[in-house]
Amino acid sequence: MDIDQLGNDAKLAATKYFTNMLKKPGQLEKVEQLKNRISRKKTSTEAMLKTAMQSQLDGVTIGMEQLKDALDDISKVKVYLSQTKRSFINLPSLGYKLQDVRTKQMQHSQYLTANENMKHLFTVPESIEKTKQWINEGKFLHAHQCLIDLENSRDDLLFEVHKLPNQAPSDKILLKAYFEDVEVMSDMLKKQIKLVLSRTLNTVRKEPMVIVTVLRIIEREERADTFALQRHKQSGFMPPSRPKKWKEMAFDVLQKSVDQRIEGTQVNERSDNKMWLVTYLELCRLLILEDLRVVKTLCVPCFPPQYDIFDKFVYMYHSSLSANLNDIISDGLEGNEYVTIISWVTNTYPGKELMLHPELIIDIGKVGPLLKSSVVFDLQSKYLEYIKANYKEWMLKTLDTEKNDWYAGASPEVGPDGCFHTAAPVIIFQMIDQNLQVTKTISQHLTHKALLLSVDSVSLYGLSYKEAVIEFKKKHFEDRSKVPFFTHCIITVLNNCLQFIELALEMKQHYWSSDFKDQSSTAYEKLIKTFQNLRDEAAQFLLEEAFLDLDSHFQDLITTKWLTSFISIETICVTLEDYFQDYTHLKPKNLEYIILEAEDIIVRRYIMAILQKKLNFKTYEERRSAADKMTNEVDQLKSFFMRVAPLVIRDKDSPFDAVVKLSEVLKSEDSEILSLDLHTLVKMYPDITEDQMTRLLGLRGDLSRSEIREKVQYAIQGNKELAGTTLTKSIFQQIHL
Repeated sequence: MDIDQLGNDAKLAATKYFTNMLKKPGQLEKVEQLKNRISRKKTSTEAMLKTAMQSQLDGVTIGMEQLKDALDDISKVKVYLSQTKRSFINLPSLGYKLQDVRTKQMQHSQYLTANENMKHLFTVPESIEKTKQWINEGKFLHAHQCLIDLENSRDDLLFEVHKLPNQAPSDKILLKAYFEDVEVMSDMLKKQIKLVLSRTLNTVRKEPMVIVTVLRIIEREERADTFALQRHKQSGFMPPSRPKKWKEMAFDVLQKSVDQRIEGTQVNERSDNKMWLVTYLELCRLLILEDLRVVKTLCVPCFPPQYDIFDKFVYMYHSSLSANLNDIISDGLEGNEYVTIISWVTNTYPGKELMLHPELIIDIGKVGPLLKSSVVFDLQSKYLEYIKANYKEWMLKTLDTEKNDWYAGASPEVGPDGCFHTAAPVIIFQMIDQNLQVTKTISQHLTHKALLLSVDSVSLYGLSYKEAVIEFKKKHFEDRSKVPFFTHCIITVLNNCLQFIELALEMKQHYWSSDFKDQSSTAYEKLIKTFQNLRDEAAQFLLEEAFLDLDSHFQDLITTKWLTSFISIETICVTLEDYFQDYTHLKPKNLEYIILEAEDIIVRRYIMAILQKKLNFKTYEERRSAADKMTNEVDQLKSFFMRVAPLVIRDKDSPFDAVVKLSEVLKSEDSEILSLDLHTLVKMYPDITEDQMTRLLGLRGDLSRSEIREKVQYAIQGNKELAGTTLTKSIFQQIHL
């Protein structure tokens, strides 16, 4: 540090400071004030410097004194260390000099221990016999006290030997041999305690004090085990047979006892009794309920609170029963045994009949489910597979019965409503209802799965039923004399289809839940569609049988022969009336469908006969006569159908009206009226084809090809506004020439 430089810097700073202050003339008057202010500031600064210097000097002084004290302490420690070092030089010789004292002290300790246990040492055989006698007499507390005294004497002597620096193994062997009967008595008492514990539930009813005595002995042994373990940590010495762990043994015995009681309830085998599983589960329920009542009312007061004996017994019964049920499941279940065990596990066991019984009120959440969810799911899957196989077997039998009845040559049964039917739909749905009632007692989820399975199975039955009906129809039409009741059988099929649909909807109403929004609706739609299609196809078979004999009469329509004869249409009516007498055994919905289909067939074939141009009209009179005959025959057919089926509800637009409209086109005399009639025809039946209209006009015989083409094009052009819209289907769409 350069003092001169600092002085010069200070002078320059002061000169600059005063130069700045005295720049203004007015500041000269305040020079005296400035001098006083600077003087006071200087005095203050000097005082602060003096104070700081004094503080530093005081700190240095104190530090010097502390260093001096530390130096003195170090000198003293050095002296003490030198003295200690000189003292250690004499220690080895001192150890040799005190060896005799050490030996005498150890001998004294051993003699003292031997003296204290002298009474037991000389009376070991007598004490052993006394202990044995008390055990045999059931005086367990006395026996245990005597046993404890013997064990303490043995353990104290062995501990003294253990403390010797040069242990002689022969000493330990000698002592253990001398006290070997002590362990025999301990094992003997242990067996008696195990025997008492194995009969806890019976003994606690009659002699609860015996249970209390045994538990007191177990608690004593637990304390002795704790002491032995602590001493082992400190000295490394562990007495023979320690730790005994009698508390652990007690719970093992209780668990084995519970296992035996659970296993002992299975009194029957599957070969002896089909209801063996139901019997076993009910016996288990009664046994567990009664045993837990005894534990809660009698065992809880006898056992120490820390044993938590009620919860322990609950867990033991739970685990034992769970293991036993898993063994039964692994051995394999059959038939309804699946649903028996599922229902018992999910409803009976955790319900008010057992765990939630008013006298127990056990929290099932503490012990968990009796069977794992994966096991329950597997059981449900196997049960559904069993149901499926059962459905398949029963439905095959039912279908075989149906087919046998078809070929048996007998008329089907007539129900109270006068309709033909068989028991197949009722049998199948009764079986389904029984299964669903069972699953409903388990869970809605399982019921839903079973419902879907049932619906799918019925749909499959419908397909098999359809194949059988088609095969039956083929064989019949190969030789119609072999099955005299073909019509009756097909009527039965139609009625059965309708009954299948009705029963399925009824089943859905009872068992279907809106909570399960999956493939349920699709499955039901598939079932209904399956039997609806079968009903429609069987109806065609029925009508095919009826119209098969009428082919020649339909061929005679709109021919030269037809113009002068009424035989064809009268024969058609008479033949159909004969068949319709059997159709009265159809259910109303089926009868309505058959009637409407029959009307469509007649109209379709009548129109086909018109459009096939089997006649050539030469005059207007011939056309008008033929058109009037068509109208009259239509009225005759309408009257016929009204007579045979008066209750059938018909649409406002009857298919017979199409024949009337065609007849009006035929008998139109004026060209303009003909165009108007064609326009009206196209407007009423927009799906009529150009070819059909061309054939119709060609039947008139008074128009050239160009005129026909022109009028057809005019009629279609006049109705052009319908183009691009969805056309209503009519009878003309069913006509293919």
